[in-house]
Amino acid sequence: MKWNKSLMAGAAAMAAMCMALSGCGGSSSGGSDGSSSGAASTGGKVEITYIHRLPDKSGMTSVEQIVSRWNKENPDIQVKPIHFNGNASDLIKKLETDVKAGNAPDLAQAGYSEIPELFTKGLLEDVTAEAEQYKGDFAEGPYGNMTIGGKTFGLPQDTGPLVYYYNKAEFDKLGIGVPKTRDELVASAKKAAAQGKYIMSFQADEAGNMLSGLAGASGPWYTVESDAWNVDTQTSGSKAVAKVFQQLLDDKSATTTPRWDPSFDASLQKGELIGTIGAAWEAPLLMDSMGDKGRGDWHVAQIGDWFDNGEKTGPDGGSGVVALKGTTHKAEAMKFLDWFNTQIDDLTSQGLVVAATTGSAKTPASWSEFYGGQDVMAEFADANRNLASFSYIPGFSAVATSMKEKAADAADDKAKVETIFDAAQTASVDTLKDYGLSVAQ
Repeated sequence: MKWNKSLMAGAAAMAAMCMALSGCGGSSSGGSDGSSSGAASTGGKVEITYIHRLPDKSGMTSVEQIVSRWNKENPDIQVKPIHFNGNASDLIKKLETDVKAGNAPDLAQAGYSEIPELFTKGLLEDVTAEAEQYKGDFAEGPYGNMTIGGKTFGLPQDTGPLVYYYNKAEFDKLGIGVPKTRDELVASAKKAAAQGKYIMSFQADEAGNMLSGLAGASGPWYTVESDAWNVDTQTSGSKAVAKVFQQLLDDKSATTTPRWDPSFDASLQKGELIGTIGAAWEAPLLMDSMGDKGRGDWHVAQIGDWFDNGEKTGPDGGSGVVALKGTTHKAEAMKFLDWFNTQIDDLTSQGLVVAATTGSAKTPASWSEFYGGQDVMAEFADANRNLASFSYIPGFSAVATSMKEKAADAADDKAKVETIFDAAQTASVDTLKDYGLSVAQ
């Protein structure tokens, strides 16, 4: 898919940032196979392990099925997939422990926001030479997200632009359309709430990703000046996001059930929640949550100019697959990874908006049926084109945790939404200092 040029610039800036900062940790550039040109090493069968967090739900082409095709066609490079069921933060902890113990898998799925942390902790293997030949198979922006300080540590897999999901049939009954402006959003939300319907959700457990993405659509939080990080999480975009959600909460016109709590699914199934912001990768998850409820009634749209972002949207997720420290068969690992990450139809069935440019993603028939005959993947392609640049700091997971904790207070009316971004500022500065990095005062 076509990638937003500003994101390419952001990815390049991220690389420049980490190169400039003396506190950023490096990783070994050599593997025991000694390969540096991407050619397969000799000596018999190679075994590679790959740990991932893909959904693997019913109706999807499972990772096991995809990998089994590779293994049949490549007897000399055998891959063992491992499905990790825990949270992303738990996987990072596991990888750190495994690398230190010398028994880490060769490849691991990692969100773009997690890669700087893995790099700074010295958990990544330099595969610049081995990955270079596959660069043309992926959009420039996400490929850049796999590169820090001029070194590449894996290949991109998917993106996660934020979009708006809504029940068009219910909107029609209420006499409203997808709001185009902030005022329309607030007015429509109040009108819907008066009828026991909600067109927005405030998801405290997704605050670290969603609110940073929405705010980041209007400008970055992190830049580097004179070898020091400049942190500003209280941008005009952040203030706009806080203002909108605070008004929705004050008016009691948004749900406050956590995204990953069963109560969220229940609100969809009951027909109470009829509109919500979500990442593109949530399309099949929402389908799974609702089953036959609302089938054919739901649609996908671009987020309106609700947060002073014009036509821009922000990222929520998106990931690549990195090579972990100690990986010995780097050329073979990248050969498999390029093949795996370009299996567009299979990965689309997993709910991914793929980063590969080797073909066009087709909207699965089940998606089209659920989303009213809409070409959902085309809508996601538009969102990718509207995706603004937003880079992350090493240790952003700690920032996200602080944001989620404060967002939970806001959902319970114990704090204002704006304090979420105050918490992000404090956590960002503290995290960078904990890593021994310079922060501009």
